[in-house]
Amino acid sequence: MRTLDRYIGRTVAGASAVVIAFLVAAFTFFTFLEELSDVGRGSYSVFAAAQFVLLRIPAIAYQLFPIAALIGALLGLGTLVANSEMVAVRAAGVSLGHTILAVMKAGVVLLIIAILVGELLAPRAEQSARSLRSLALTDQIALKTRNGFWARDGSSFINIRTLLPGDRVEHIYIYEFDAANRLRVSTYAKAAQYTGGQWLLTDIEQTSFEEDSIRVQRIARATWESLLRPELIGMLIIHPNHLSTWDLVNYIGYLRNNSQETVRYEQALWSKLAYPLTTAAMVFLAVPLVFASARVTRVGGRVAIGSLAGVAFHLISEAAEHLGVVFDLSPAVSVLAPTLIVFLAGLALLYRVSWIHSPRRAAAARPRHSDKAR
Repeated sequence: MRTLDRYIGRTVAGASAVVIAFLVAAFTFFTFLEELSDVGRGSYSVFAAAQFVLLRIPAIAYQLFPIAALIGALLGLGTLVANSEMVAVRAAGVSLGHTILAVMKAGVVLLIIAILVGELLAPRAEQSARSLRSLALTDQIALKTRNGFWARDGSSFINIRTLLPGDRVEHIYIYEFDAANRLRVSTYAKAAQYTGGQWLLTDIEQTSFEEDSIRVQRIARATWESLLRPELIGMLIIHPNHLSTWDLVNYIGYLRNNSQETVRYEQALWSKLAYPLTTAAMVFLAVPLVFASARVTRVGGRVAIGSLAGVAFHLISEAAEHLGVVFDLSPAVSVLAPTLIVFLAGLALLYRVSWIHSPRRAAAARPRHSDKAR
């Protein structure tokens, strides 16, 4: 049995690896074509666009893996069915449940690799990609860290702790240095709004460092002209789904402590936690799909089936997330509901397949001859 499990596992894993490589290559190519429209802005060259796209590959692979696992399992098992190998396996007394277990074992190995990429490699690569792109497009040094957004504007360094919708920010620190790199002015503003091509700061506390004294003044509001634009900040804002689980937990805690909205980040966190279940449900769905569509012998047909199932899951997931926000549902419910639907669909197909291939069904399908006919 171990030899059979390894053979099925290698077949499914190999097909999944080919599918993920193809999908990543295709999506990377299309992403590169999109980036070409920005080539020529600032110092953003074709080489910089290629660097940006290459750094995004881990995040792309992580997002595509569940669908790739589904299509790969369909192709791997479909090949065994087309070559009549699964017929020999079933004839040898191997149950459908054991076949599912062998496929799931291969899926677990690939899933571990995907999780490591998504948790360790993708967030760092995504941050580097955003920083590289923003620097090339605007010629400004900017960085998004756990302590907020950092940017350099000439001889000044800017730290923004909270980013809000509508070109608004909160808790801004501006550090101005002189030609000798000595701190000259430190400014703190509780909030700022970008309007009319400049920032309007409110609730300001400014500290000036002079040669023999320190002067502190408080200002209700003032304008601040800076090369820093909301577009630059937007370039560095990483989508919640691209953050690691630990970063999401920390950021949700920070938002709660500051009485800010956390729904998007909670949904992203639950998506991370449900990722293994989603992938397992996709691989599980592939087994009954293969046997239910055994007459489909061409590779293109199985790819089409897997792609349609993947697109359907994506649309259901998007709808569930939006409905969860509209009806104020728990993020856990809105995220786990599509996975549960996939699992139930797999169980329904499995029941149908097991009934069709059951001995009772085969016996019932045999023609009966009456004694008179004899």
